[in-house]
Amino acid sequence: MESIKNSFQSFLLLFLAVLLSGCAHVISKDLREAADPGATFGEILKNPNAYKGKSVVWGGEIIDTINKQDGTTLIEVFQRSLSWREEPTGSSEGRFLVRVESYLDPYVYKNGRRVTVAGEVLGEEVKPLGEMDYRYPLILSRQLHLWEYYTPYSYNYYYPPWWYYNPWYPWWGWGYPFGWGFGFGYYHNYHHHGHH
Repeated sequence: MESIKNSFQSFLLLFLAVLLSGCAHVISKDLREAADPGATFGEILKNPNAYKGKSVVWGGEIIDTINKQDGTTLIEVFQRSLSWREEPTGSSEGRFLVRVESYLDPYVYKNGRRVTVAGEVLGEEVKPLGEMDYRYPLILSRQLHLWEYYTPYSYNYYYPPWWYYNPWYPWWGWGYPFGWGFGFGYYHNYHHHGHH
């Protein structure tokens, strides 16, 4: 029984460590503090050249990634407002461009992937967008974070394999095939929608 208790405590500590790591900021403290809170995306979008040299932290979804002949990379981003940990999850006010002073593979930085970037406003770049010319705020990247794929799922139809079997529901148990796992509602859910 003591070994079971120790195993559970070890797993609980690991679970908390993973949980806390997922709550960390993705942009360094120095760059976050350097960003001007008054220089919002909406304000800069109106006149990007007026904000040259300002530091910002923006994010959104990649529209296109272009490798330039000079070895830099230009990323077009569909802006989204950021959560407290700089995750782009909110509404959008437009588009912006990110210049990265290195080669980034467009296969990795592909359409739909989410990024958060801290950088310096360089001004604006006008590019065609449909039948109009669009004025993009252009920033030079100082730190760029590429988020993991985000796939929303239905609670009723998604059963992580490591919670597939849990005879000790709802506390802890052996979860095929990866090891220990919490049961929570998944065990109940599986039997509710599974074999009848």
